[in-house]
Formats: sequence, structure tokens, C-alpha cells
Amino acid sequence: MIKKITVFASIMFCVSGFSQEDSEKTISNIQEYTPSKLLKNGQWDIKFFNSIYTQTKRTDEKSNSVSIPRETFFTNTTEVYTGIGKNSRINIGIIFQVRSNTVGGADVFEVLKFSNNGIDAKSGLTTIAPSIRMQPFKNIGNFSLTSSLFIPVFKDRPNTIYLDERSITWETKFFYDKTFWKDKWQLFTEADLGFNFGEKSKDTNPLESNTAERYANNSLLLPLSAFLSYFPSSKTTVFVNAKQTFLVDLGNDFSQNSTSIGLGGKYQITNVLNIEASFDKIVRGYSFQGLGQTFSLGLRAIF
Repeated sequence: MIKKITVFASIMFCVSGFSQEDSEKTISNIQEYTPSKLLKNGQWDIKFFNSIYTQTKRTDEKSNSVSIPRETFFTNTTEVYTGIGKNSRINIGIIFQVRSNTVGGADVFEVLKFSNNGIDAKSGLTTIAPSIRMQPFKNIGNFSLTSSLFIPVFKDRPNTIYLDERSITWETKFFYDKTFWKDKWQLFTEADLGFNFGEKSKDTNPLESNTAERYANNSLLLPLSAFLSYFPSSKTTVFVNAKQTFLVDLGNDFSQNSTSIGLGGKYQITNVLNIEASFDKIVRGYSFQGLGQTFSLGLRAIF
């Protein structure tokens, strides 16, 4: 798995060589192509995003913090989109997610071994999602939505550790951004609606299936996010962000909520390839919510 990731990253860097000579003449991708902005007809957007979330604390059934043996969750999300139509208002794409989890106090970097013993380590390709991006209003180019249907493809194994939600999830994200103060600052906002469909965890047979992976079935995931970015140059941005997430019970007798804050930065390596790094910390939560931190690194190619 690590070899596959390395090969893909190498391909991304090779793609970046298409237009290095005129990178100074091109509009900054990191400033122009926010998630609110759609691709033009024939353009491609490939994003390879990796994150490691690790925690040694979580809340109890309320909001009290308790210590637990370290748990670490690695997620790779690969997104591929292309623009269709002459009006630049529709993009289509596909999303793949690969995960690797460890529990029981294992070192953080154990997740990068992609072990799969089913006891304290589990990994694999978890979901595939066809996706569509749309600009619903012709005169509001900085407002868009992305709708995706996440389908779990990993094998159901009873009495094993959690790998991913075993739900068919219909997720729609709404994006809006506003650039101001001589194009040096940008406010980006995002609101998501994620409907998780599936049987209740209490109705499953633990001898036949992993009930822990069904905790979010029959629920609504509602994250609300805001990012404030500053552009020291056309090739560089730094940002701070805040996020409030709600998991609303729609029949599975379980709900959660959490608050996180973070910071990060992006750099345009060439006029095709961008790199992004960020850090996020969950500062509060309710109902068995993890109180950990996420370290992320991503590559994005637009051509």
C-alpha cells in the first residue's frame, strides 16, 4: 500500500511539469480554485489527501474527558473531477478512500504499516463515491455544491476493530467564499448534509457483523466550517479554521457533537501542482467523542 501511495505521489509531481515555464503568468490556483469554484470544460482536478487522527482522550457518555489507550486512524482520500459542458457549471468525478486504524496503545506511525490482523490493526479500501459538483446560480460563481454517494466496499467481519462506517452515505456539501481587502484575504464557508442509511447497530448479529461500524446508521451528519485565509503572495496562503459537527439521531439511538479549531497553509509549487499541510484539534465533544488531533498533508493537481 505504501508503494502505491509513493507511485501515485510521483505521478502527481510529474504532472506538475506540464506548465512550469509560465507559472508566474498564471492566476494562482490556490486563490482561484477554492472548492466553491468549478472547473472549465475539459479541465481536470486530482487531489491526493492524507490525514492521521490520533487520540488518547475522549468524552464519556456526556462531555467529561477520560483517558484511553492511544488510537490512531489514517485516511487517504483521492478525488478526481473533470469539467463538462461549455458553461463551466457542472463537474463530475469519483472519490476513493483508503483507511488504516490501530488501537490498544500502538505507536502513531504503526498505521502506515497497513496491518490487517483484525485485532488491534485493520486497513483497506473502504468506500467509493460517484460525485457531482454544480453551480446552481449562474450569477453567483463563488457558491457551489458537491453531492456524493459513498458506498462501503470493505468486507464485513464480526468481532473486529472499527475500520469505517458501514453506511451508504449521501453527502451534499455547500461552499461559499468571499475575497476582500485587495485580494489578500478570503473567507471560505462550508455546510454539509450527510445522510447515513443502514440497519440499526442493535439489530445486527454480532456473530455475523461488526456492530461498531454501524454506530452512525440512520443519522444525519451536519458539519459547519469556516476558514479565514491570508495570501502573503499569489503562490502562498495560510489559514485558520473552526468547525462544529453534529451527528443527529434519526433512529439509531445515538448522537454526538464536537468542536474543533485548526490552522494550515498551501503553496503553489508550479502552475499545476499545489501542496497543503494542516493541523486540527478537537477541543470539546459530547457522547463518546474523541478529543484528539489531526495532521494532514495533501497534493492537488489542476490542469
